[in-house]
Amino acid sequence: MAQQASPRGTFLEIAAAVKAQIKADPKMTKLPPAADLMQAHGVSRGVVLRAFGVLQKEGIAEPVPGGRWRVVRAGEWVDRRPLDARLADIIADEGLEVGAAFPSASVLAERFGVSRPTVTKALDKLEAAGVLVSGGQGKARTVRALPIREERS
Repeated sequence: MAQQASPRGTFLEIAAAVKAQIKADPKMTKLPPAADLMQAHGVSRGVVLRAFGVLQKEGIAEPVPGGRWRVVRAGEWVDRRPLDARLADIIADEGLEVGAAFPSASVLAERFGVSRPTVTKALDKLEAAGVLVSGGQGKARTVRALPIREERS
């Protein structure tokens, strides 16, 4: 019977390997999936998640919805507000008036780097808030009212 490596301290080795990978690739934005690291290092999901926790404590990575992890780079600003709040900003930022067509879910999904269903949920929230109105299946959404913007200090 083959001996298995002890998971004790292995999570630190995995964290160091991922850190080296991040340092070597400045364009890396997401951590490798847990399943890939589990297979590569022959460890359980818990060991990989513990390694991700080490990276989070060091400010190198953070979790994102959906069980994924993203790389945090020094000096990088990321808008962490809910998607519906960021979509509402499009109205003011692009000078859209009441009655103007709002960008499609496909365009917004590509722009924000999320899936279309995620954008659709955020657009539904804006419709419920009375900011947008839907023209029905296949019809463009239009601006119904200008959103109230809260000033930030």
